[in-house]
Amino acid sequence: MHQVGPGRQAMTRLMLGRTLERICKAVLLLCLIHFLIMMILYFDVYSQRFDLFRRNGSRTNTNVSAGTAHHYFLYNVTRANATAACLTTSPSPQPEDQQTPSPKPLPPCPESPPGLVGRLLIEFSSLMTMERVQKENPNVTNGGRYTPPDCRARWKVAIIIPFRHRENHLKYWLHYLHPILRRQKIDYGLYIINQLGEETFNRAKLLNVGYSEALKDSEYDCFIFSDVDLIPMDDRNIYHCYDQPRHFAIAMDKFGFRLPYAGYFGGVSGLSKKQFLKINGFPNEYWGWGGEDDDIYNRITLNGMKVSRPDVRIGRYRMIKHERDKHNEPNPQRFNKIQNTKNTMRKDGISSLSYRLVHVRRFPLYTNISVEIGKPPPRPFKG
Repeated sequence: MHQVGPGRQAMTRLMLGRTLERICKAVLLLCLIHFLIMMILYFDVYSQRFDLFRRNGSRTNTNVSAGTAHHYFLYNVTRANATAACLTTSPSPQPEDQQTPSPKPLPPCPESPPGLVGRLLIEFSSLMTMERVQKENPNVTNGGRYTPPDCRARWKVAIIIPFRHRENHLKYWLHYLHPILRRQKIDYGLYIINQLGEETFNRAKLLNVGYSEALKDSEYDCFIFSDVDLIPMDDRNIYHCYDQPRHFAIAMDKFGFRLPYAGYFGGVSGLSKKQFLKINGFPNEYWGWGGEDDDIYNRITLNGMKVSRPDVRIGRYRMIKHERDKHNEPNPQRFNKIQNTKNTMRKDGISSLSYRLVHVRRFPLYTNISVEIGKPPPRPFKG
């Protein structure tokens, strides 16, 4: 018998081993490919099912099939705020807005906002245009309204300016005050109360008109009354209301940056709605310049309140220089009227206010309210 030599046997075994090795590698490769295909199919099905769960959780007005209802049930019972409606196999549709989480309430605005800069440089020599001021204040909405976007203001403030023939002054006022008020985080609306005609000017009556008309616009609970020619020199002089009636303009350059006398309440002042009604608003019978601020001060003290003021270093103001307006001459009766505040304040004020509203126009930076307020009664004949 022919015998295979040892070398040939070794060669045969080697070839057989290589063949088996290749077969094993092929089998392993097929297993790996099969495993990858199974994983792809598994994750594809899982992602579709997860997507279905997510859509069912966020859109309760979409009907789910019986096959997915069980998964919808398991998904919702694990949520901390799941409702009894989620425990049914076929949840009834709910309004979509009920599923939308309500926005978090804004925190209260800080009493001293971090964006304040303190002492300001105020000058009136540069050319000022309304177009420039409007570009400077893109966040002020139509009618001169602004609400802080990141906090809840303590007061809703109506800023009221008595007005006639002061367009140039108004541009400077808007230029300086809108940025200041925004930094102070004030929720405010700005109202220019324009006295039509050329009759004697009546500042206090226009302020009463501003109070009345602003409340038609919104539920204000704080009112700042400001002359259009007064600009604060420090933005830490916060324009909102306080526990007592507030006098802001306590140190004007006109008076050498000091209070002219203890009972002075002129220029810029603020009262809450409650304080304003307690004194029956402002007097309507002060025609011409002077006296109405002292009458208001008397009304405050006679009603058991005190005037609050900022620190003299903060309550500084610059006045835009100008000539005295025509038809706003000093009121010769003001001294007698001031002495009779106690007798007149209950019948002369917001409760007796009468005027004719001519038109309301909303501009990008303020609301203009033009009114006719009548004319002064004839002065008594001096015989």
